[in-house]
Amino acid sequence: MYEKLNEKKVGCIACNHRCIISEGKRGICRVRENMDGSLYALNYGKTIALNIDPIEKKPLYHFLPGTKIYSFGTQGCNFRCTWCQNWEISQSPGREEDVEGRLITPEEHVRNALAHNCPSIAYTYSEPTIFVEYALDTMKLAKEKDLKNVWVSNGFMSRETLDLIIPYLDAANIDYKGMDDAYKKYCGGRVEPIEENLKYLHEQGVHVEITTLVIPDINDKYEHLEKIANFISREMDPEVPWHVTRFFPAWKMLDKPVTPLETLIMAEKIGRKAGLKNIHIGNV
Repeated sequence: MYEKLNEKKVGCIACNHRCIISEGKRGICRVRENMDGSLYALNYGKTIALNIDPIEKKPLYHFLPGTKIYSFGTQGCNFRCTWCQNWEISQSPGREEDVEGRLITPEEHVRNALAHNCPSIAYTYSEPTIFVEYALDTMKLAKEKDLKNVWVSNGFMSRETLDLIIPYLDAANIDYKGMDDAYKKYCGGRVEPIEENLKYLHEQGVHVEITTLVIPDINDKYEHLEKIANFISREMDPEVPWHVTRFFPAWKMLDKPVTPLETLIMAEKIGRKAGLKNIHIGNV
């Protein structure tokens, strides 16, 4: 997932940051490093979080409902969302720190999922795009054993990554915040590639559910939520589920209040007006 450039630089193509990385340096995710002109995924095989969850926790409400899902992730993320609930995982390691995690092979993950009678595997907790090689190897083996593959993602992956994983990807929950200024100011990203990826995933037949964390004073106004609902309804499909979830203060955003329930109810009404068929209020 990279291109060799002049002066031993490399261009990472895993996500839409498309980092140009000098020798001895790492990308924005802090887990992909240029070593002597080759890019290495330092987090390959290093599982930092592992659990068996209800699939509804992803959240997926319309894909294998009522089942368990084997879930794992590595350190690192290509965003820096100031409200991140998993910041201990996503915002580590430091730029020169070793990547931590328990060594677990893709084969072991698949065996574990089967042993615990989980019909699916989730690539989650941090951003799966930044451990795409590890995820992809696991996904291929999972598919051979008739297990379903699920990504829980911020949606900022490159088209190259999508084309690699879609043949093995069954479902995805994508976090969609809606406002470009919110992405730029609070996450270090852009909204346009996420919207394009959402449409592409849906067009390719992947089951997609969308989550919007509604944060006071950031994306909680009527026009913000209306934009999101209209995008889902008009650019994708009114049947695509929309999870409207409550914000709780975390990491660097401890000064914001918890999202009022009335705001989430307003979002639900906006979604209904836009024609959405499956709206779920979460974190309440």
